[in-house]
Amino acid sequence: MTKLALYVELKAKPGKEAEVAEFLAGARSLVKQEAETVAWFAVRFDSRTFAIFDAFDTDGGRQAHLNGKVAAALMARAAELFETPPEIKKPEVLADVLP
Repeated sequence: MTKLALYVELKAKPGKEAEVAEFLAGARSLVKQEAETVAWFAVRFDSRTFAIFDAFDTDGGRQAHLNGKVAAALMARAAELFETPPEIKKPEVLADVLP
């Protein structure tokens, strides 16, 4: 069962909404290369509010993702794209349903 997750809410700077959406959609190909990332979602709540949710079976998988290409790219572009720096939360998964 999936045990751990990451959740990052992101607020796009005005005028950067399309760039944030493109960045997140483009990150999919990088995440697919991460064998220990069980599930990954990039979502949009409204015109400027986005989030990333990922799930992992082990802390090693979660740490690998945090040290991976998507996290590096996200932090490198944070000041350009987001109103505030990304705050990475580390929730515990209580239950899951996955294919």
